[in-house]
Amino acid sequence: MTHRLVFLIALAIPFTFNAFLTEPTGAPRWKKHTIVSPMRGSINSVVASDFDKDGHIDIIATFNGHAYLFKGPNWKRTSIHKFGTGNSKRKPRPGCIHSCLLDVDQDGDMDLIGSNQTVFWLECPDEPFSGQAWKYRTVDDEILGTHCLITGDVNRDGKLDVIANSFRTKQHTPFPNSIVWLESPKNPHSDSPWKRHVFAHQDAPGGSHYMGFGDVNKDGRPDISCGAKGGPGFPGGEWFAWWEQPKDPTQPWKKHLLSDKQPGASNIHPEDVNGDGIMDFIATRGHSKGVLWFKGPKFKAIEIDPDLEGPHSLVTLDFDGDKDVDIITCGRGDKGTAVWYENNGKGQFTRHLIGKDQGSYDIRVVDMDGDKDLDVLIAGHQSKNVVWFENLK
Repeated sequence: MTHRLVFLIALAIPFTFNAFLTEPTGAPRWKKHTIVSPMRGSINSVVASDFDKDGHIDIIATFNGHAYLFKGPNWKRTSIHKFGTGNSKRKPRPGCIHSCLLDVDQDGDMDLIGSNQTVFWLECPDEPFSGQAWKYRTVDDEILGTHCLITGDVNRDGKLDVIANSFRTKQHTPFPNSIVWLESPKNPHSDSPWKRHVFAHQDAPGGSHYMGFGDVNKDGRPDISCGAKGGPGFPGGEWFAWWEQPKDPTQPWKKHLLSDKQPGASNIHPEDVNGDGIMDFIATRGHSKGVLWFKGPKFKAIEIDPDLEGPHSLVTLDFDGDKDVDIITCGRGDKGTAVWYENNGKGQFTRHLIGKDQGSYDIRVVDMDGDKDLDVLIAGHQSKNVVWFENLK
């Protein structure tokens, strides 16, 4: 290949590359622990909290028709809900596509918010491991295709709300290609559905996936970002975008498209990547390849790792304690690679291997063993397991 041809190919690449992708060698830093061995069906989501307040982290995962609570540190399993007809007008699947935690009734413990054809919540009782089923209540059974559940105080009233997408078409839901935020009722123990606010009204086409939450334009109002895969069955996808919150958050929000040429777009978080005080975005193409960031204020796309296969899940946080934002993700296939990207504070990243041959649809960063460092908890999806990687640093 001639030098001229190489130069022309480089000019054709539409992104800037800004990463150090060498993986430092040395003693193993991570040890893999299995909580749930591979099952027949997928395990798509996992959450963690000390539900019984005994000083040990517990987890909840849904699969094989149940929501299961696992008591740490030995991971004894207790069924806290059996999915079946009668709780909702929609027939549930064997497990949730996504979940999150929220103290819905503000009683000091975390409740489970889940998406399984219906968005619902399970109330954590005083004795969560008693063997009694947690109380099930519907949050919203009109939206459909809820691939993501996150929390945030959208209307700034001091209470966390739930943000959820509804990517199915009008043949399946009254709220097609939309994203909503859900406000809990004044009496959360009632069976009243939550108040739905459709902020992205039919302007989130394709297979919308995961959202991010933060004040992008520094107007004091939090905004919401999202990514959507395209391809067969998901027309209008392959984009990353954010919605600007108006003064009245119950009214439609203004959509800002970041890019509509992102095959497999799935996950995007607003973060100040390079410490300049301007909001950027970190994103992954979970149904294709690659991790990237959009540099504000013009949101220029910069590739971090264009080759990572299927980085479906995403966590952004200061992982190493140096006061800048790092990235943790994992491929969704059963031969996926779990990695974290160390930020040098200027938006240049060094990739560190966490583990191989592990799929992920959901990833959480939490101190699983109480040793004051952060570990990585993964729901396996195609690898059909739940594992955690112990930080040996």
